[in-house]
Amino acid sequence: MGHSQGSMVLTQLIKNEIDGKPLQSHIISALLLGTSLPVPRGKDVGGAFQHLPLCHSAKQTGCVITYASFRSNVPPPASSRFGRVAGENMVSGCTNPAALAGGSGPLHAYLGSRRSGVVSSVEAEPRPWVTPTQSIDTPFVSLPGLLTAECVSNEKGSYLAITVHGEPSDPRTDDITGDVVVNGKVLADWGLHLIDVNLAIGNLVDIVGQQSKAYLATNKNGSNKTGTK
Repeated sequence: MGHSQGSMVLTQLIKNEIDGKPLQSHIISALLLGTSLPVPRGKDVGGAFQHLPLCHSAKQTGCVITYASFRSNVPPPASSRFGRVAGENMVSGCTNPAALAGGSGPLHAYLGSRRSGVVSSVEAEPRPWVTPTQSIDTPFVSLPGLLTAECVSNEKGSYLAITVHGEPSDPRTDDITGDVVVNGKVLADWGLHLIDVNLAIGNLVDIVGQQSKAYLATNKNGSNKTGTK
C-alpha cells in the first residue's frame, strides 16, 4: 500500500520485480493511491503493468486498486497533477473502493477531527463537524451517508469523483476540508490529494479483508488465478 510518491515507488518495484513473475502469485492486492497509473482505455493491463490487472471485485486477488480523488464539482483542470497520463489511448487507472464493479457507492471515510493530518500549513481552517459546535476527543470522525464516489473518465481526465451530500437541515457539516489551500486559494490541480486515503480507508480495510479470505481459500486449493481482460 502506498500513496503519492510511495505509490510511484511501489509501481516501479512491482513492474521490475513482481509483474509477470512467480512472485505475483503471492500478491493479495496492491493499493496504489493518489497516483496516475497508466492503463489502456477500456482495459485492465498493458500500461504500467502487463499482467497485474485492476481490481473489479473484493473477492479478486492479485490485482490493483488505484485512484486520484477530486471533488465531483471541481474536476481536474488542464494543469492537473493527477488524473492524466501520457500516451495515445492511455488513461489514468481508476478503481472505486466504494463500488469496485463500477458505478457510484458510499464512502466509509475517516477524516481528521481537527485537520486532515497531512500538511497543516497548506490546509483551510477546519470546519465544525456539527452545529452547535461540540468537542470531539477522537483523532478521526466517520461520516455515514455524507460522501459518495464514482470513477469518471472524460475530457478532464480519469479520476475518482467525490460528491458531498450536505443537508442544511442536518446538524452535521455540509462540506469537508481536504483541498490544498495556499494563501487562501484552493489549488485545484491537487484535487483532494491530502485525503485520498482517508476518504476510502473504511472501504479499503473491508476490501482487503475479503481479498485475504479469498486468497487463503484459493491457496488451499493449490492455485491462484486472477482475471484479466
